[in-house]
Amino acid sequence: MNESLSLYIHIPFCAASEKRAKCDYCDFYSVIPENADFFDAYINAVIKDVNNQVDFFKVKEIPAVYIGGGTPSVMGKRIGLLLDALKRIPAFAPVEFTVEANPESASEEFLCECREGGVNRLSLGVQTFHEPSRKAVNRIGRLDLLEERLALCSAYFPGALSADLITGLPFQDEKIAEDDALTLLAFNPAHVSLYSLTLGENTNLEKRINGNEISLPDKDMSDLLWFAAKDVLEAAGFKQYEVSNFARENGRCLHNIRYWRMEGWMGAGPSASGTVIDEDEGTAKRFTYAPDVNEYIKNPRISTAVCENINKADLMRDSLLMGFRYCEGPDKNLFKNRFACNIEDCIPQTLLRWKDGDRMLFLNKFLEQAFEEMETNKFIKRLSASA
Repeated sequence: MNESLSLYIHIPFCAASEKRAKCDYCDFYSVIPENADFFDAYINAVIKDVNNQVDFFKVKEIPAVYIGGGTPSVMGKRIGLLLDALKRIPAFAPVEFTVEANPESASEEFLCECREGGVNRLSLGVQTFHEPSRKAVNRIGRLDLLEERLALCSAYFPGALSADLITGLPFQDEKIAEDDALTLLAFNPAHVSLYSLTLGENTNLEKRINGNEISLPDKDMSDLLWFAAKDVLEAAGFKQYEVSNFARENGRCLHNIRYWRMEGWMGAGPSASGTVIDEDEGTAKRFTYAPDVNEYIKNPRISTAVCENINKADLMRDSLLMGFRYCEGPDKNLFKNRFACNIEDCIPQTLLRWKDGDRMLFLNKFLEQAFEEMETNKFIKRLSASA
């Protein structure tokens, strides 16, 4: 029985038409809706799916919900149909209820539906205020509308607004990265996700770079840009609590914290993935839907998702991999109860070596050493052999 599972819902719609295609760096699954009724068909499929998963996994409580995409805000007032239907699910009792939006489609009508539907946290994709950088990556939306919509979102979700910024975009320098952070702070966000651009495979941006149409800042410059924005956020009182996330007091994202600490969650929608953990066995099952919205609408059942069995040794590695992204590290009690051992028993030398080091700043190196040590750990070897 899984008494408590959080919920992620993928909205696979981004642009409303071919003329408003998705950004060149985006590698998330999204499609252009066939017509307005397509939204309703998709909402019905999602609700069937969530109800089915609640029954299948015997869920008694959904403590956190995150609706992402794609771009949920392109659904406009129809988002209200989804929110109303979710509230009728008996296990639905989120302490935190987040919906993503992009500024160009975050209309007052959409925001009103969200607030009336129980949403208490809005995550807004700002990325940058620098027009040359926006145009270089085909960023959707008009710059002159961005600050107007930010003000509107801040008014609808005071103290509960999160926003994304991206560094490492074309034409950015340290001054622009600082200005992006300063401009965003004027709208009083409670949370900022600060990402360094990662070039996704088979994205339009990768193709354009390979074709020498455009270039990105090199690795050293990209790092400087990220730290320039980071310094501005920290000077304003934001604290880094995860590799790419900063928050004011009480502004942390509960859904993401549960994800980093490898607590279970359901995933609904094409390309969505969920992980359900058997705490007694220390194992898990990961369910992933195919990235095909039409097939999902036809048969939105967890039985159609690809199921991956995660043994105890692999779940332990995943728990450390995700847990050490979080400033406080993995939950020690959860880890011990799940695996019948302490984190210190698994990677004692790595922890000692990094006792005074900044593992969040050099996370990849820390994890590389941790996993190398686990390979020689006799207890871990026994787990792997018995899996």
